[in-house]
Amino acid sequence: MFNVKKLLALTLTAGMCFGSVASVFAEETTEAATEAVSEAAEAAEKAANTLVYGEDAMDGKFSPFFYTAVPDEDVVRMLFPFLLEGDREGAIILNGIEGETREYNGTDYTYYGIADCEIVENEDGTVDYNITMRDDLVWSDGEPMTIDDAIFSLYVYCDPTYDGNTTMFALPIEGMTEYRSGMESLFSLLTAAGEDNTDFTYWDEATQTAFWADLNQAGEAFAQSIVDYVIAAGYNAEGDSVAACAANWGYTLDEGATTADFFKAMVEAYEGDYLTMSDTEKADSTLQDLMEDYDAYSIGVETGESAPSISGIKKTGDYSMTITTTTVDATAIYQLSAMIAPLHYYGDKEAFDVDNNNFGFPKGDLSGVKSHTTQPLGAGPYTFESYENGVATVKANPLYYKGEPKIEYINFQFVQEADKASGVGAGTLDIASPSFSLDTIDEMTALNGGSEDFDGDVITIKTVANLGYGYIGINAKNVCVGGEPGSEASKNLRKGIATVLSVYRDVAMDSYYGEWANVINYPISDTSWAAPRVTDEGYKIAFSTDVNGNPIYTDDMTEDEKYAAALQAALGFFEAAGYTVEDGKLTAAPEGASLEYEIMIPGSGIGDHPNFMILTLAKDALATIGFNLIVTDLSDGTVTIGNNLDAGTAEMWTMAWQATADPDMYQIYYSDVANGGKNPGGSNKYYAIEDAELDEMIMAARQSTDQAYRKIIYKECLDRIVDWATEIPVYQRQNCLIFSTERVNMDTVTPDITTYWLWYNDIEKMELN
Repeated sequence: MFNVKKLLALTLTAGMCFGSVASVFAEETTEAATEAVSEAAEAAEKAANTLVYGEDAMDGKFSPFFYTAVPDEDVVRMLFPFLLEGDREGAIILNGIEGETREYNGTDYTYYGIADCEIVENEDGTVDYNITMRDDLVWSDGEPMTIDDAIFSLYVYCDPTYDGNTTMFALPIEGMTEYRSGMESLFSLLTAAGEDNTDFTYWDEATQTAFWADLNQAGEAFAQSIVDYVIAAGYNAEGDSVAACAANWGYTLDEGATTADFFKAMVEAYEGDYLTMSDTEKADSTLQDLMEDYDAYSIGVETGESAPSISGIKKTGDYSMTITTTTVDATAIYQLSAMIAPLHYYGDKEAFDVDNNNFGFPKGDLSGVKSHTTQPLGAGPYTFESYENGVATVKANPLYYKGEPKIEYINFQFVQEADKASGVGAGTLDIASPSFSLDTIDEMTALNGGSEDFDGDVITIKTVANLGYGYIGINAKNVCVGGEPGSEASKNLRKGIATVLSVYRDVAMDSYYGEWANVINYPISDTSWAAPRVTDEGYKIAFSTDVNGNPIYTDDMTEDEKYAAALQAALGFFEAAGYTVEDGKLTAAPEGASLEYEIMIPGSGIGDHPNFMILTLAKDALATIGFNLIVTDLSDGTVTIGNNLDAGTAEMWTMAWQATADPDMYQIYYSDVANGGKNPGGSNKYYAIEDAELDEMIMAARQSTDQAYRKIIYKECLDRIVDWATEIPVYQRQNCLIFSTERVNMDTVTPDITTYWLWYNDIEKMELN
């Protein structure tokens, strides 16, 4: 029988259940809505207190020891302190604790740092660097900072297996050679031994087999990444062969070559130096990054006797140490100003005992230090938050010794070059550094509503001299007479070419950069304190005198008259070099020389380079006197030029040098004659200068800390380099730093930004509107 009462009871029960569910649902919906509103409010608040910097592509390596790209360094500088700081001219601050006041551009600025340094030159020729740190510093996790952290960091930089970007180990620190000898990385030993090695003194056969399998697969991936790059960049088409792609990377391979063949060709070009090859040739990832277990092979192997410590590094107190060099080295103070990191995080505090030669990690094993490369911890104005989707985020450090920054977050956000200016104009970026040219200025003028005022309502523009300069290079061995690069005849040959090239520098720079670059007359960046100034005694316009030493130009000459005078002077140089000159034309070259030479330029195949006008005008002018300047505009210019420079086959080229705070000339111009010209990256690799007197002057300047004396010596060096006529200095350009006027409180941005004092110096004082 149908039970109505039962049905009613079930219905009532169900109704009660539905009512309860509805109530719970309503409560959850309200909570979710409240939470969403709260999250949105937090996101808006965070965005309002986040500065966004338009950055180039990062590698994601945020270690002071092992960062590999400039954009990564920008992030690292937010996180770690330098042992010694620098000023607006790049000079080191030696009294950072109490502060040191120095004048720049008519204004006195006081600079602070975490340490003081007293430099003592001893009677026996050694030099003591007595460093004292502040005693009130802490890392961002609250752990106290002591001299142990600095000593630990120095030992990382100086480890026999260190493969980062600092060359502190090359300093003449007492005991450095003894400490680093008798140990090499397993990687270097295995590559030197070769794949067919049968000597298993330091490793077993299984290790060797695994290593070469790993290296070879990484090598093929490395070569493939280059193939992918040249295709993506438009230099090659999809489906092009490996050989075709390699050709656009400066390598000639047989048709049908594989990526393994491409990798082998690159290794051979670098004579088996895998790591240098990797750093130089990489399209994106390095060979090390592509290996499955590189860290296991970067471990040190004892191959002989070595000292257990570096005798020239002595702890003298909880906050002090002395570093002793065996000789005066002007570059030492710059190397010793490196960033330091916390022992307790990157090393093992329990394994640090200087009295027993323990420095926080096993000698030859930096795996523990490297394990924190993507998760840094420091004591800078900001702490690391995250890195994802091309954005590195850092957060204000409340324990920063100069005070907690006003801006809570900074996003270093990857942005394509073409989008930097528009990004600041649209408000998606707050600061960026786009490439500076007349087109860039036009774009920013338009964004500012047509105003040419650099302090615009939308964008504020700051210009900073680029840390480097553009030049035209000539290899003395490949452009010479009678196989004698240093003879007067050979120098006259190169001076003839240089005279015609140099006369077109002004018009070319005006056309490409306008007022935002200036022609330079010495092969050194104008940012350097050692660069000759127009007001200095003996200052000369480069290649402005004829073969007899008389001025080529007069003040009242028109541009056309200057061009004609340069060509006439060039004929004089060529004739003195042994060329046959008939009726104002070259008709024959002396033995070993030629009536034509090639000059390579990285103009992307379309003449997009500041020096391109110089070359085309000079080519036309030289053609009128019977000399053929072959201008080769390369779509992959820097790669091909670099390969030709490495191989020693380049005759002439145009590129740019990057500079450093110290103007030491050893790396570029020291010929190293006594050692057969084997100085890596030195003059013999590029210019083939072999000049014992120049070498002596370079070393003399290195062995003095007297800046005034060094400037005099460097002027003599520069004059001698110009006389070799292997480098035509061309331009010092300006870089562009732009700010969102609407977002950034420009009154709080550090004043007098320079090449060495950038937007993030004094970052703790910067505010957003």
